[in-house]
Amino acid sequence: MSSAIISVGELKARLAAGKKIVLADVRFSPEDTGYGRSAYERGHLPGAVFVDFKKDLTDPPREHGGRSPLPMVERLSELFGWLGIDRTTAVVVYGDGNGPAASRLWWVLHYLGHDQVYVLDGGYDAWVADGLPVTQKLPVIETRIFESAPRSGLLVDVDDVRAVINEERNALLIDSRDASQFLGLEAPFDPVAGHIPGARHYFWKDALQENGSWKSPEQLRERFAAVADHDEIIVYCGSGISATPNVLALKEAGFGNVKLYAGSWSDWISYSENPVATGEE
Repeated sequence: MSSAIISVGELKARLAAGKKIVLADVRFSPEDTGYGRSAYERGHLPGAVFVDFKKDLTDPPREHGGRSPLPMVERLSELFGWLGIDRTTAVVVYGDGNGPAASRLWWVLHYLGHDQVYVLDGGYDAWVADGLPVTQKLPVIETRIFESAPRSGLLVDVDDVRAVINEERNALLIDSRDASQFLGLEAPFDPVAGHIPGARHYFWKDALQENGSWKSPEQLRERFAAVADHDEIIVYCGSGISATPNVLALKEAGFGNVKLYAGSWSDWISYSENPVATGEE
């Protein structure tokens, strides 16, 4: 599959054909950190392993690095090996619908060198809506060794972003938050409102259809048509999580020069000398 998004029908067919696939349940609610675990225990796709989004895919915040820092590569490698994943194992990740948690897990695995990781379009909700079975049975996991090969070119830090706003590199910044946060009208999660100067606003949810499924590659190419004349595209949000659906959408649209500012806005404003913009530019 050239796409990183797989439909319920495609997944069902591949499983029926006996394809070896690790299903990874990463359901998560920012309002209730215990939600994912309890949802998994109530019912999950048969054979799916559970990834605790907050515990497994983020580190505790520090002075810099944002609200949801990426864990160390060694810790992630140990986690995925324990879940029965190596870089030869096809992985399909899912959340409830098409939220940022599944895209974050997709991005982390892709960043670590995995080439066969896919996001289930519509997630758990779409699977259930199609009348397919779920279970409370815990899987028997065959642990593996996940040998990470980080793709450092997919990740940028605050110095890289400073170089962009100082016009030292031909890159476009994309802000994935909602309009009120981008414009600086509110900052529900951070002490400073606004956006990085020069960034363009592409709310991550606009990559989805009205029914919540992913837009087609053609629709996504049209959505991002105005950003095609840059050497690289750097995507950020509040803490590096809701930026990942836009990274995935850009990949689906055919862009190969997409990078994540993992610390994102919460990292940017942790440096008092960094400029802040508000309103339309």
